[in-house]
Amino acid sequence: MSVIADIGAIFSAFATQDSFEIRNALRSEAAWYVGTLIGLAGGLGIMMIYRSVPLLDRYLERTVMVFSYLAIAFIIFWGVVDRFIFSNQQPWSTTIPPLLFMIMAWFGATYNVRLRTHLSFSEFRTAMPRPLQMACLTLDAVLWFVFAIIVIVTTTRLTALSASNFQIVLGTDNTMQWWFLLTAPVAFILMCGRVFENLFEDLENYRTGEPLIRQAVIGEDA
Repeated sequence: MSVIADIGAIFSAFATQDSFEIRNALRSEAAWYVGTLIGLAGGLGIMMIYRSVPLLDRYLERTVMVFSYLAIAFIIFWGVVDRFIFSNQQPWSTTIPPLLFMIMAWFGATYNVRLRTHLSFSEFRTAMPRPLQMACLTLDAVLWFVFAIIVIVTTTRLTALSASNFQIVLGTDNTMQWWFLLTAPVAFILMCGRVFENLFEDLENYRTGEPLIRQAVIGEDA
């Protein structure tokens, strides 16, 4: 019964939008149940959105990655110009790029789950019997989903902690760290959507007799 009460407390804390309340509520073990529920509901919802809007399916993560990379490149370029030509340096020019890189990496990991470029072992699995191939793909989906839930819960706790402590990005006056940290649970909810996309696609291929294992290529279209 206490777990149900803790789950209710988490939802109530989020409703208040108070970072202190959210931080305290997320300390309980019920956060894992809520995280799993959000991963399931959010992942299935994202999958339906991707199916309804193919443009998002193809370009959402890649757009975030490209803009993050361009922002990093521009900040570093201007930092060099500012330092060696104008003998000046913005104090945030060395703290913002690592945060942008983390965003690029999180969304890149999400997109590459869809492309199956993370340790897919395609050559090895191609030689397996078809039922064993399906078993491996199902195991992939389970492992990626569990990994995503772990990241969603832990990074949400970290985001709430950062917000409640009013942590600012070093070198800035009013840029909050939690603005950047919040992109981690968002990215991994998107990853849940990619996991479900792959799983439902694999089940359909298994049912229709289509090939289950494809050679993964980094950078190809989904």
